[in-house]
Amino acid sequence: MWNPRKHLLLSSLSLLRHISSTPPLLRLHPLKPSPLLSPSISFLPPVDSQLRSNLLNLPLCGFPRNLSSSNSCSSCWNCGAVGPTSGAFLACGSCGAVQPVDASVDYFQIFGMEKMYEIEEGNLEGIYKDWQKKLHPDLVHSKSEKEKSFSAEQSARVIDAYRTLKDPLSRALYLLKLERIHVDEENTISEPDLLMEMMEMREAVEEAKDAQSLNEIQSKVKKKLEAWSNSFKEAFSKQDFDSAVNCTERMKYYVRALEEITKKL
Repeated sequence: MWNPRKHLLLSSLSLLRHISSTPPLLRLHPLKPSPLLSPSISFLPPVDSQLRSNLLNLPLCGFPRNLSSSNSCSSCWNCGAVGPTSGAFLACGSCGAVQPVDASVDYFQIFGMEKMYEIEEGNLEGIYKDWQKKLHPDLVHSKSEKEKSFSAEQSARVIDAYRTLKDPLSRALYLLKLERIHVDEENTISEPDLLMEMMEMREAVEEAKDAQSLNEIQSKVKKKLEAWSNSFKEAFSKQDFDSAVNCTERMKYYVRALEEITKKL
């Protein structure tokens, strides 16, 4: 049966292929996807994740360039004990008092990890639980209002750090943010093959009759996401930031696809 929407999309993709093959000197303006494609491809970014949105809006000034160095040798506001010479000083080891938030300490330092894409998620969860045993607001209900405020802020920051580092895409975006690399969340890709892949994937999800079919599609999408995740790791390790940004833009498409599949399962 003739599908006008699909016919329009195929025509647009054909035009994209033609223009993308045009010599660079003849291109007067960068090509942008037609808005007519948006209603038919629900997998396109931006990703509607509040965490990633907040991440992209984080201020640049609070990020140190040398993340391997210790944050400080601060002393405890409550007992005066000197803090650790390396790592994050979130709670005093002597009196247990929760310390005020130090914005110069990044998320990797909070978890005692190197600034790198590949991390051990098991270690991440273990350290997260240990911090919450020391920082959770419920544990300082009998303390002063000052320490209660510190506890709420520190606990919230550790939660945000944990969620950011646990998620591959958020972790990649955060690493780029630490390097002062701007990633435009609204940016879309006009690559014809990718747009066609997303269209076909959407149709497959819509036509899936049972959970087994959806799980098979989900498995394929996860492999695609993993491949681009590995590409990001390689690019970032080489400080090829242009390629790293390109990888995150493609990762967003597959993350969005997984979210749509999960909704239907």
